[in-house]
Amino acid sequence: MGKITASRETLKPDPRYKSIMASKFINCLMQDGKKTTAQEVFYGAMDELKKRIPDQEPIDVFTQAVENVKPHIEVRSKRVGGAAYQVPMQVNRTRQQSLAVRWLLKAVRDKKGRPTHLKLADELYAAYNREGTAYTQRENVHRMADANKAFAHFAW
Repeated sequence: MGKITASRETLKPDPRYKSIMASKFINCLMQDGKKTTAQEVFYGAMDELKKRIPDQEPIDVFTQAVENVKPHIEVRSKRVGGAAYQVPMQVNRTRQQSLAVRWLLKAVRDKKGRPTHLKLADELYAAYNREGTAYTQRENVHRMADANKAFAHFAW
C-alpha cells in the first residue's frame, strides 16, 4: 500500500484542457495502447457536453461529475476472532479518484448499442446531476458503510 508509481510524476496534462485529471481519465479509458482513440472518445464526449450545457465549460462539468461520484467512506473486510466484519473506513484522495473513474468507465462500458463518446457524455451528464449508474454505485457504497456503522470500532 502507498506505493508511488512512475505515472504520478510523469503524467502530463491533456493537450486541449491542460488538466491532469482529464489526462488520467484518458489513460484509464485507453485500451490496447490506443491513446489517440481514447482522446477522440473523451473529446467527443466533451463536445457533446458543451452542446448540452452551453453556459459551462465541459472540463468543469467533467470535474464536477467525478467529484460527485467520489466515495468518502467504504467498507473493508476485517477479521476479528475468526469472524470477518465489514468495517466502514475513510477513503483516501487517490483511491477516491481512482474508484470514481473506474465506476464511470464501467457504467459506460456496460451500456451497449451506441458510440462510446455519446455513452460517456450521458454518464458524465448524469453524474453531474447526481444520478446515473456510477452515482448509484457510490450511493450503494455509502449505504453499505452506514448499515455497518456498528462495527466502526474495529477500524484501527
